[in-house]
Amino acid sequence: MRWQRSIGSIGLCCLIAGCADRAPQEPALYVVKPQDTLYSIAWRSGVDFHDLARWNGIGPDFHIAIGQVLKLSPSQRAPPLAANRKSESRDNAKPSAPASPSSLAWAWPTDRLSAPQPSLSGGIILQGREGQDIRAASSGRVVYTGTGIRGYGNLIIIKHGENLLSAYAHNRDSMVHEGQEVTLGQIIGHMGEGAPQKPALYFEIRRNGKPVDPLAFLPSSR
Repeated sequence: MRWQRSIGSIGLCCLIAGCADRAPQEPALYVVKPQDTLYSIAWRSGVDFHDLARWNGIGPDFHIAIGQVLKLSPSQRAPPLAANRKSESRDNAKPSAPASPSSLAWAWPTDRLSAPQPSLSGGIILQGREGQDIRAASSGRVVYTGTGIRGYGNLIIIKHGENLLSAYAHNRDSMVHEGQEVTLGQIIGHMGEGAPQKPALYFEIRRNGKPVDPLAFLPSSR
């Protein structure tokens, strides 16, 4: 009988362990660092900045503070106390229809010396000469400038409408600042060195946090 009780105890432990394995996992967390913005954190994490704000009860100003702990995925728990009526009403509002390539005017972000090269990251690489102009591919608002996102060098991110972001990586310098409105074709920086140590621009477009084919937006010729 002792061996039967032992088997029963083992079975009970396995059952408990199985239940524990199926328990909801806590979301990944991120501590806000200097120079972080909601947009840069969302870009680095591959999520939509709207979702990141909603998961953390952040209002429509998208303000975050150094040292603030953010959830990078939704959880089963109730939203944090920081949520306010503005963010709640925004969450309940009908979402905007995703922007389409034809709803905005687009242009190539720099002069092309060769055909664009696709990247595994979802964007394209445009080779050129060091120091040549980098231009806004569409009108919008600059939401990030800096070197805080690994692998992108000196990066500029522009927000277009409610659903689209464009990114310009490996700039030698930046001629714009966060919060600045830019127009189609406006010079925002100059080409620096990409990998492998050659003058190039890495250009990416994301819709709702996910990379989309930039060639579907850009005109067929310069």
